[in-house]
Amino acid sequence: MTGKLSQARARAGRPTKEEAAETSTRIIDAAAQLFAAQGFAATSMEQVASACNAGKDTIYRRFPSKLALFGAVVEHVRGRILKRLDREIDAVEEAGDTMARLKQVARWFLTVNLDNELLAFRRIALSEGALFGQDKQEPPQDDPIMERLIAIVAEAQAAGTLREGDTRFLAWHLLHCIVYGPTNEAMLGSTAFATVQAQDEFFEQAWELFLQGAEAR
Repeated sequence: MTGKLSQARARAGRPTKEEAAETSTRIIDAAAQLFAAQGFAATSMEQVASACNAGKDTIYRRFPSKLALFGAVVEHVRGRILKRLDREIDAVEEAGDTMARLKQVARWFLTVNLDNELLAFRRIALSEGALFGQDKQEPPQDDPIMERLIAIVAEAQAAGTLREGDTRFLAWHLLHCIVYGPTNEAMLGSTAFATVQAQDEFFEQAWELFLQGAEAR
């Protein structure tokens, strides 16, 4: 009888799946703010524990190292970005022809890549590249965010408004034309693209240059 009572108490003291998930999210959110504000090296697990009001043991049970925690933060941010992109794609379904939809989504990519939080994580990944083992210049082939863009490029090709050819290459070419220059400058501290107006002016020029090489003739 005593054994059953002890087991019942143990079960009662365990968090539910929902509670465990909420705790993990709270830890990740606190860590994300600290990593973005301070960088990887200056952020400690003790600081994360204090910020999210959780014990270090609770954190280490979920994330065995600071590197594992940072990885979880990056995946969490990527998940948020993917949801935002899906909402954007849903919103542009009525935008007109395929090129109008592609243009609107491309503008969204510029906006999200200049987000301050994402820029902070990119700086961390760049400065700590050896630690993270990031020696590749391109993300994985199954990156769901990239796959969404590739699908829209494929639609424009199928409609005859973009040239035929390697769809993945065209999607990468679009990102190089529109996203990477401003992102790299922002990572180095430039404020040239800090305003919506500056982004709009750059985007219109970059979009025209993209079309000169990619638009169907």
